[in-house]
Amino acid sequence: MGFDFSTIIRQIVLIVPGFLLAITVHEFTHGYVAYRLGDPTAKLMGRLTLNPISHLDPFGTLALILTQMIGWAKPVPVDPRYLRNPRRDMLWISLGGPAANLVTAILLSLVLHAMVMVFGHNTGEASAFVLKPLFLILFFAMQINVGLAIFNLIPVPPLDGSKILAGLLPRQQAYQFEQLEPYGFIILMILIISGAVTYFIVPPIRIVMAFLMAGIV
Repeated sequence: MGFDFSTIIRQIVLIVPGFLLAITVHEFTHGYVAYRLGDPTAKLMGRLTLNPISHLDPFGTLALILTQMIGWAKPVPVDPRYLRNPRRDMLWISLGGPAANLVTAILLSLVLHAMVMVFGHNTGEASAFVLKPLFLILFFAMQINVGLAIFNLIPVPPLDGSKILAGLLPRQQAYQFEQLEPYGFIILMILIISGAVTYFIVPPIRIVMAFLMAGIV
């Protein structure tokens, strides 16, 4: 069976705007929180910006296009030496990205609800060529933001969840947990390839999406 390039291009057009939005607000918020807590590293390296090009990772973008589910950006650099309380501050910096994605998803949900209230289920020409594609782009953007937030909360290095957990654990247990960091990427890849990661993220994604889409579908 051959590839349907028109379908592939359509899917790319629908998901890329949401992916760019999601990684931009995610990484910008990491950098902004770090900056407010005393670390200028992201700002000095030009990463405290809403320009998505600054945050793109070629392999992470390719992974999103191929899987239409999993992708990643270049991590914003953080230097704990600038932080007054590194353990506590790293927790807030790490939490900032997923929190920003969830807030973005909520805002997109409000836009979708407004579109339905104003336009209803219009089936005319304007709906077919403008409203329906726009609705789908916003829907996928919302879904990607929710997915990126929940995926990053998995407590496996280098994901944000690992730093959040380390900040919550007692110091000795946090130190022991941090010894897993060199093996984190391998563990994460095993979880993704085996499909085990879906058991962690799909149920909460469905719950959050059902809540955000309540009354629309």
